[in-house]
Amino acid sequence: MSGRQDRQRNSQQRSRVAALAARLMAQDGISDLTLAKRKAARNLGLPESVGMPDDSEVEAELRIYQRLFQNQEQQARSLHLLRTAASLMAILQRFNPYLTGSVLDGSAGRYAEIDIQLFPDSAKDVEIFLLNEGMAFRHRLPRTDRAEAVLTILGHDEVVNLVIYPRDEERVSCKTHDGRIRERARLDAVNRLLAANCMPDR
Repeated sequence: MSGRQDRQRNSQQRSRVAALAARLMAQDGISDLTLAKRKAARNLGLPESVGMPDDSEVEAELRIYQRLFQNQEQQARSLHLLRTAASLMAILQRFNPYLTGSVLDGSAGRYAEIDIQLFPDSAKDVEIFLLNEGMAFRHRLPRTDRAEAVLTILGHDEVVNLVIYPRDEERVSCKTHDGRIRERARLDAVNRLLAANCMPDR
């Protein structure tokens, strides 16, 4: 096989993996991009050594899938989660909250969770505050060494992860697995998003 044919085959495999990974995320609620890619490759019968698509490729395919097959549902769900995030961020203002993840970028689907970064003086301060507010939470293992703790709040039909970082980490930009800057937004920016996408909640 020529080098050109080999590159073409690899490109096709990456595209197939990206498309299936996106479908798995949309239908099965897989939120971890790496896990979705691995599962897609396995389902396609491809070897572990196959060249994987970048996260951005899967995210692009996810948006296409949602637009084609889940458009109204996805838009309503995304807006509902955005409203929920804004309400909670207003309550947590003293801890410098930032919204990040799929709820911020508009790709949140039926199983998406809300991710809010907090930068308090101490993770214990957040726990005490939630207890005083009567808000039940559970601990989760942080997905990064930089985070001190993750407190998860279970709502009626949403899951909110409060990812707690040391206060001095607020000026440090987080990056995705493929090296892109992870976008985040303060409450005023989230409220602007809501105003731009205002529609009746469901």
